[in-house]
Amino acid sequence: MGSRYACFKAYDVRGRVPEELDPELAYRIGRAYADETGAKTVVVGHDIRLSGPELGAALTKGLNDAGVDVTDIGMVGTETVYFATAHYGFDGGVMITASHNPPQDNGMKMVQRESRPISSDTGLLAIEERAFAAKWERTGQGKSEQRDVYDDFVQHLLRYCDTTTIKPLKVLAKAGNGAAGIAMRKLAKHLPIQVDEMQFEPDGEFPNGVPNPILPENRKDIEDRLKTGGYDLGVAWDGDYDRCFLLGGSGGFIEGYYIVGVLAEAILKNNPGDTVIYDPRLTWNTLEIVKRAGGRAVMCKSGHAFIKEKMRAEDAVYGGEMSAHHYFRSNWYCDSGMAPLLLILQLVSESGKSIDQMVGNMVRRYPCSGEINSRVADVHEVLERVEREFKDGEIDKTDGLSLEFRNWRFNLRGSNTEPVIRLNVEAREDAELVANMTERLLRLVRS
Repeated sequence: MGSRYACFKAYDVRGRVPEELDPELAYRIGRAYADETGAKTVVVGHDIRLSGPELGAALTKGLNDAGVDVTDIGMVGTETVYFATAHYGFDGGVMITASHNPPQDNGMKMVQRESRPISSDTGLLAIEERAFAAKWERTGQGKSEQRDVYDDFVQHLLRYCDTTTIKPLKVLAKAGNGAAGIAMRKLAKHLPIQVDEMQFEPDGEFPNGVPNPILPENRKDIEDRLKTGGYDLGVAWDGDYDRCFLLGGSGGFIEGYYIVGVLAEAILKNNPGDTVIYDPRLTWNTLEIVKRAGGRAVMCKSGHAFIKEKMRAEDAVYGGEMSAHHYFRSNWYCDSGMAPLLLILQLVSESGKSIDQMVGNMVRRYPCSGEINSRVADVHEVLERVEREFKDGEIDKTDGLSLEFRNWRFNLRGSNTEPVIRLNVEAREDAELVANMTERLLRLVRS
């Protein structure tokens, strides 16, 4: 069955306001969520987008009219809704955000009790069908209240580090006019670090561009400022701060792949023999580190719903994606954009090594291309063509097409939301091989 609404995606709701998502649909989603989940209490939050409060009000009315009590926690990050839902024992939560989409878009990320994700195979399609049919099962008069959860949220985050061991590091932090500035200011009060702020004022007009630091053009300003010297590290977030991007003190962007290695090693030191979840895009560095640390590495398809499900099934202590999503068992298996920074601050302080020194050996041993996107007419046809060309490799189709050779490997996978194919290449101690094979693969993909 085709999608009833263009804004319903594989993991969440996301679309242009008001053409694809408007208050009427938000109201219907509230009613449909209540009928599908049976929730009696739901927490609602929104990011900096200008349409957030109006959509939140309509969603809340839909939930209230189904007899659901709603707690509105205001302008927050996605992980704050995850925190509030699980920490306070709500039946569910809805975050109004479109993550790194353009400012005219908005959407919703929905979770159930304990912040278990609602995706296309765990109720999202059923919510869409109910919203479309508009035949409601529940009616009632739920209550609404507002609550500030930031103090409790910050105390939860502080459990990820020992603040007494953190040195007075100088950090350049870029919030991109998203919601991260609010959280970082509250968190920094409890840390002995100096934070130089960039674009900390929330602004749904996105005056400095879409907050998406994975794009090189969107992090040039923080890289340039770091190069002026005097900083220990840099950090940047996307609009709803569920992704955390780290930069060295001299301005170099650090691929999320290597941060997964750093965090896996640090977490396994305190959790010997535990399980780490990783995605198939780039793997060799993570596998080596987990094995050396005595842990167990389990591969999982990319995407937050898949990672969280696999983490619960394996009771994994940590899960990392190269896209800068980091998941923690102690965070109800959810991703956090703030916890990785705290862990890195403690590591830098205790080890006496800079973040560049921590990842330097990893970068030399396992150079990678970073993720490269190509717009194509037919993702499936491209995958078949590439598989025919590289048929001698060891193949894995956990997520798209992965092919492994003695000295290099690659993963090629289609986007869930657009006609785009994403390429990642890595090698063993041979950056030139990465460059050559990346060029060859891109020629094949784009021909």
